[in-house]
Amino acid sequence: MRTGGSTMSNWGVSLSVAVSLLFPGAVLADSPWGAGYFPNVKLVNQDGVERRFYDDVLKGKAVAVNLIYTHCTGTCPLETARMAQVQKLLGDRVGKDIFFYSISIDPQRDTPQTLKAYMARYHIGPGWEFLTGSDEAIKLVAKKLGLSSLTDRGNRDGHLPNLMVGNEATGQWMQNSAVDNPRFLAATIANFFGWKAAQPAHNYADLRTPPAVNKGLYLFNTRCAACHTIGRGDRLGPDLVDVPARRERSWAARFLAAPDRMLAEGDPVAVGLFEKYRNVRMPNLNLDDEEVSALLDYIVAQSRQVRSDSVKAAPGRTMSAATVPARR
Repeated sequence: MRTGGSTMSNWGVSLSVAVSLLFPGAVLADSPWGAGYFPNVKLVNQDGVERRFYDDVLKGKAVAVNLIYTHCTGTCPLETARMAQVQKLLGDRVGKDIFFYSISIDPQRDTPQTLKAYMARYHIGPGWEFLTGSDEAIKLVAKKLGLSSLTDRGNRDGHLPNLMVGNEATGQWMQNSAVDNPRFLAATIANFFGWKAAQPAHNYADLRTPPAVNKGLYLFNTRCAACHTIGRGDRLGPDLVDVPARRERSWAARFLAAPDRMLAEGDPVAVGLFEKYRNVRMPNLNLDDEEVSALLDYIVAQSRQVRSDSVKAAPGRTMSAATVPARR
C-alpha cells in the first residue's frame, strides 16, 4: 500500500496481520492507517448519494473493497459473482459487521444508474455499495488502499482482481484475491475479524479420502461454478448440462476461449445468451487450448453422470434440457 512516494512496509503489514490473528479486535497503537492516511474524497454510490471516502465509507468500519468496471471483459464479472457468493455465505453480517464496496475505475461510463443496473444483474444484497467518482479521486483511493500497481497499465483489465479487507478502527488490513474460492474467502474474513462460526467445524476424525481432482474439475470449480451448474439449473448463466453435445465442439471451444470477441463480432448465439441472461458478460478467462479441452471433457463427463442419475431416480423419464440453447 502506497502513500506519496513511500510504501507501507512489509513489517507493518506483517505486524498488523499477526496482531489480528492472535488478538482479533485489538487496536494497533499508533496505526498510521486512519484519517491522516486515507483521503476524504467525494464519491457517489449507485443511488446517487454522495459518500466521502474516509468519513462515510471507512471510518470505524470493517470493510471489503475491490475495483471493477461494468464493461470489463476479463475478471470483473467473475470477481462480482464470487463476492456475491461470499455475501450470501456471510449472511446478515454484511451491512452490520462488515460492509462491501466495489469502486469503478471507469467513471465516464459507470454512472450511478449503470452501477445500479449492474448490481441488479448479479442480485447484490444490502450492505454492498458500488461507487464512482472523478478519475483523480478513484486513482487516489486505489493507491491508498494498495489496489493499484505498476503492472496495471499492462493488464487488460487495468487492475488486478484483489480484495482489500480491513478494519479502520483497529488498523488491521489484509489483501486477498477477489476470485478465490468463496467459502475460503468467507472463512478467511470471519477468522480475520474473530467471528465465531455459526456451525461447528467438521471433526478431523471424520475425514474421508478426498475425491480425485482432475484439471477439468479444478477449472470448473475455480472459473465457472460462480455462474453455472451442470444439471442443477441456471444461475447467472445457463445450466451447462449437455452443452458440448448440443453444440459443435469447435463453437463451444471458441466461446470458452474468447467469449468477448464472439460477442463483439455479433455471433448470434453469443448475443442471444448475453441478452437472455441479463447482459451478464461471460468473462475471458485466458484459457489455453489444453484448458478449454479439459473443461469441455469435464462438462461432457458430468452431463453423462447427471443423465445416469436422473434415469436411476425416475426410470422412463429424462431430464429436460430446455434451459440449454440448441445446437448452432
